[in-house]
Amino acid sequence: MSPHLLFTIVFIEGYCSLGAEVIALRRLIPHVGSSIVVTAPTIGFFLLALALGYHSGSRVATDFRGVVARNLMISATLMGAGLAGGSVDAIFASAPTLLAYLLFIATVLGPLAWLLGQTVPILTNLMHAERSGEAAGRALYWSTLGSFLGSITLSLGMMQAFGVWSAVLFGALLLVLGAALVQPPRVASALLLIIVAAIAVVVNLRDRNRADTAYADYAVEAVGRNDMTAPRSFSVNQQIASMIDESTPPAYARYIEHMRHILLKDLAFADRDILVLGAGGFTLSHREPTNRYTYIDIDPSIREIAETQFLKEPIQGEFIVGDARAHVAKTTQYYDAIVVDVFSARTSIPADLVTREFWRTTRRALKPGGVLLANLILDGRLATPYARNLLATIESAYGRCAVEVLSKAAPISNVVVSCFPDSKSEPSHVYVDERNRADIDSALSP
Repeated sequence: MSPHLLFTIVFIEGYCSLGAEVIALRRLIPHVGSSIVVTAPTIGFFLLALALGYHSGSRVATDFRGVVARNLMISATLMGAGLAGGSVDAIFASAPTLLAYLLFIATVLGPLAWLLGQTVPILTNLMHAERSGEAAGRALYWSTLGSFLGSITLSLGMMQAFGVWSAVLFGALLLVLGAALVQPPRVASALLLIIVAAIAVVVNLRDRNRADTAYADYAVEAVGRNDMTAPRSFSVNQQIASMIDESTPPAYARYIEHMRHILLKDLAFADRDILVLGAGGFTLSHREPTNRYTYIDIDPSIREIAETQFLKEPIQGEFIVGDARAHVAKTTQYYDAIVVDVFSARTSIPADLVTREFWRTTRRALKPGGVLLANLILDGRLATPYARNLLATIESAYGRCAVEVLSKAAPISNVVVSCFPDSKSEPSHVYVDERNRADIDSALSP
């Protein structure tokens, strides 16, 4: 095999192996989230399968081209069909979440990494080099270069421009090309490669109808609600983020109605600046012209999806594409209200948006007399360690906050937290019979 052809094959292997890992992490987000407890094991399983592939490849002693061609063809099938959105959804619909996750690793991502990992050690047998270190180093160079470009171009290029389906399809077709290059196919093998490519095209072109971007899966669907007129939901990663109906004026999701009531009725906000972290369905400002709204969301596609499919009209307010924490940290503008609405589900909790440092940053961006509103997804009784610790973290930055559980009997509920930057953080005292200061404290209170 010529060096140029060999390094082309190795480059394709590296490009598609890390590309498959990036795609797998993205496909898992709607089902298990993107927290470190998900990404770290997934990367670990991928590397373990890759290491086992290296070891298996080192033991291949004959038919080097045939083995690599077969591995690339099977890998193309696993990538084109196994990483398609509908396939991943079907896996998680067939079993409990943890079992489905392990099934996905064992049947799709693990075998894919194992097969591709065999490529470099097998093909180094075909290299002409004076030293074995030279052969291995050059092969690893092209493989790692492919991995670098695969992770960058697929995540920042194709996923952003066309959607996740395009990255899956491109990777599968590259692997088909690699299989054809490593060993010129005969009639039977050529037919198999055509079938694999056709399956990848059909399955992934069907995914074009999915509103999945590099950041999230979106869906707008009709829902059944007796208290609403022809309502439709806006789902983010298979969790309802907002709702709207056809009544006049429209009705919205309960937590949105609650926060609109706080801002417009309880606080009587008018001609105020309101920052909303997390766009959701843009319903907080829908047909509400009395205040100035600025939405921050990391996904540039969410506005078009919301305007064309959900609201069916332009959004009210300004939309800025960016990271919520970075924007609050860098902004020189101060706001009368900051609404934190980034917690769409228990499995989609941005870890950097729950810390004391983040909440302190939001406090610095508030005007005197301003208010923080946070929509949290917690258990209805606030009994879990996560609920207690998150509320304690917010109050460590703001002092005592109002906490309103909207569905107290539900296992999981929207919890709206209202905080004011001028709240006093004085230590609390417990009233007891022997030293009861309740009357004095009451008299000193406004």
